[in-house]
Amino acid sequence: QPGRIGGTPRRTVPGMTDRVDLAIIGGGIVGLATALRLTDSRPDLRVAILEKEAELATHQSGHNSGVLHAGLYYAPGSLKARLCRQGKAEIEAFAEAHRIPVRYPGKLVVALNEDELPRLAEIKSRATANAVEGLEEIGPERLRELEPEATGIRALWSPRTGIIDFRAVALAYADDLRGRGVAIHTARRVTGIEERPDGVVLSTPAGELRAGHVIACAGLHADRVAAMTGESGREVPRIIPFRGDYYTLTPEARSLVSRLIYPVPDPRFPFLGVHFTPRHDGQVWAGPNAVLAFAREGYHRTDLNLRDLAGTLTYRGFQRLAIHYWRMGLTEMWRDLSKRAYVRELQCYLPALRGDQVRFGPSGVRAQALAYDGGLVDDFSLGGSGRLLHVRNAPSPAATSSLAIGRMLADTAVERFALA
Repeated sequence: QPGRIGGTPRRTVPGMTDRVDLAIIGGGIVGLATALRLTDSRPDLRVAILEKEAELATHQSGHNSGVLHAGLYYAPGSLKARLCRQGKAEIEAFAEAHRIPVRYPGKLVVALNEDELPRLAEIKSRATANAVEGLEEIGPERLRELEPEATGIRALWSPRTGIIDFRAVALAYADDLRGRGVAIHTARRVTGIEERPDGVVLSTPAGELRAGHVIACAGLHADRVAAMTGESGREVPRIIPFRGDYYTLTPEARSLVSRLIYPVPDPRFPFLGVHFTPRHDGQVWAGPNAVLAFAREGYHRTDLNLRDLAGTLTYRGFQRLAIHYWRMGLTEMWRDLSKRAYVRELQCYLPALRGDQVRFGPSGVRAQALAYDGGLVDDFSLGGSGRLLHVRNAPSPAATSSLAIGRMLADTAVERFALA
């Protein structure tokens, strides 16, 4: 596959052995951002990125709603809260410099009834602690001013929540990296990792790559890549794939929505519930739900990978989660299978929406880390030892936070690997 070292094109051939100072596994937005921040601080490092797909940023980085999050929901003091705020500012600056469009339709988090008001108050408290810019609590009159077709009794208004094309951002990262001499290998799957006293050997179908150190940003396969290095056992979380299916509004219905409209989320879960998202390309997406995916890269309801499904169903952590939240799981599955049920949920927030104005749309798969005790890992999580550093959990808002996550990983690598 084509790659570049020092700006010169070259082709990797089977049996070839490459040598670099540091290798990054995963060509998604977090892996690319990590390489960018690492070469900011250490431009002399020889860095290579290995991506198993033929193109970069094709999974979570390319299957998302494109929301540039302002940091409303995250526990104050958490990595998500800190890195989302930092990362948003950094992406905005990067987008301006690279002429990537950013829109700011703003976000409304809408309470439908009195029961949801305590949770709305908790979100407001978190958002205030996280210094969310321009945050405002509003009543039904102001809600109708901002979004005439929406309904609710109270809402939080975040005017600086934005929309961006994260895959375009990721590919711009890659363009900058090639200009810095970083080797980007696509269609180069890592099949084995061997740590040696003098470095790490990464086995791939295109030959071995020898690296002084490795950072793994493997997303949907983060736990499997970690297992190649001996990281396993009850203390290591397992990746469970959750598919989110979107609907799209017909062109005639798009005028019903001008802002992002979100429900008040359940604090027990990292999923935000069904919502409306005006997109950078003019479309309006409605969704997603959150159902178990039967394949880690299963973007359709019929996609099935027996190895992936068996790994999920036999994992004690998932069994505990399913026993505890089976009612919610069945509700999500029913709404996924029944368009009528899905539309009814949407009409709670947008009563004027009709079923014939809603069409099946794209899907995404979220890599959600799950602990052995059945707890969903909510915050970003890193691991690793020796010459290896792993990103164990990087769900939303990882795309918004990518440059800040990349800086944290780069700083950790420089200190842990003594790269300074």
